[in-house]
Amino acid sequence: MKQLINKWNNISLILRIVIGLVIGVILALVCPQATAISVLGDLFVGALKGIAPILVFVLVVSSLANAKGGVKHQFRTVIFLYMLSTFLAAVVAVFVSFAFPVTLKLTDAVSDTAPQSIFEVLSALLNKVVANPVAALTDANYIGILFWSLLLGVALKRLASDTTKNTFANISDAVSQVVRWVINLAPFGILGLVFSSVSSNGLGIFKDYGKLLLVLVGCMLGVALIVDPIIAAICLHRNPYPLVLRCFKESGVTAFFTRSSAANIPVNMALCEKLGLDKNIYSVSIPLGATINMDGAAITITVMTLAAAHTLGISVDIPTAIFLSVLSAIAACGASGVAGGSLLLIPMACSLFGINNDIAMQVVGVGFIIGVVQDSLETAINSSGDVLFAATAEFREWIKEGRELPF
Repeated sequence: MKQLINKWNNISLILRIVIGLVIGVILALVCPQATAISVLGDLFVGALKGIAPILVFVLVVSSLANAKGGVKHQFRTVIFLYMLSTFLAAVVAVFVSFAFPVTLKLTDAVSDTAPQSIFEVLSALLNKVVANPVAALTDANYIGILFWSLLLGVALKRLASDTTKNTFANISDAVSQVVRWVINLAPFGILGLVFSSVSSNGLGIFKDYGKLLLVLVGCMLGVALIVDPIIAAICLHRNPYPLVLRCFKESGVTAFFTRSSAANIPVNMALCEKLGLDKNIYSVSIPLGATINMDGAAITITVMTLAAAHTLGISVDIPTAIFLSVLSAIAACGASGVAGGSLLLIPMACSLFGINNDIAMQVVGVGFIIGVVQDSLETAINSSGDVLFAATAEFREWIKEGRELPF
């Protein structure tokens, strides 16, 4: 048994995930009633979500307490790249929506409450920053976790002894090891997630909402495979696709099935470690990216809002559409890092065109129907982009220093 486990562990993790994916599809088609298999997916996602807040907290505190300085410029670059990419994603969604206008069948409303203005979104975001630190950990409020861990890390750097700093470093290493153990179980988790998705949803959504899905998927793939690589190429002055495809393969695949940027934080940090990035930087930039790097969310908000406008026959001019892009980019930063987090921001964007809340919430309902595809791909784009731009910002400095890049 030990030899069998060792042979299994020696296989590439990506290949093991593919094996789990294929087995999950086969089981869903052969025995869809065996719902106990989906428990594997629930346990995997639960484990990732459970360890991620602790991982972010201890990594940030440890990194800042033991930091030697000299990383502020890279943080500015990472934040700029995150925001630029999110805005351009919304712009792409505007132009594609104009080129291929989509109308919706709006019949049933949903009752979820949603923010009505950008001020509500920003206010909620600021309240998350100063939330109770213990509550931030238990609620997986990453913007709050970052705020308090930054303050504690800076305080420890100034006041703590070397022994205390080393203790935090050891705790950080231990939690990172636990994360590696959890990620090693990804093939079984993916098996359960795929089984649950295929056995529950089938292919019906493609028939009823095929054009809408094509527009959303086309925008997301266009941003992930064209726009983001162009940004990385401008920064690095070289072919970015080896890095882009690696991020998509090792981060995007798991994010697609977990449908949670927050749950994918440990996966992204493990990938950053493989790429040789500085832990002092990625321990902050990756959880920050799960909050503000929201290409997929900006696309979803923009496309769904313009679909509602087209359905109601509302004329949308270019200046208003560009303003919608800015609004969507800002609002996307307020989207939670959980499944469906961007959908409840659609009514806020719809208000720009005078679309009432009842109609807007019907659009949200459509979003939940197609969410098995839309939200999965949205999360994959968001999460893989977190690593791409964190790596791009750091590799840019490597090039200036004459260091070789790992791709």
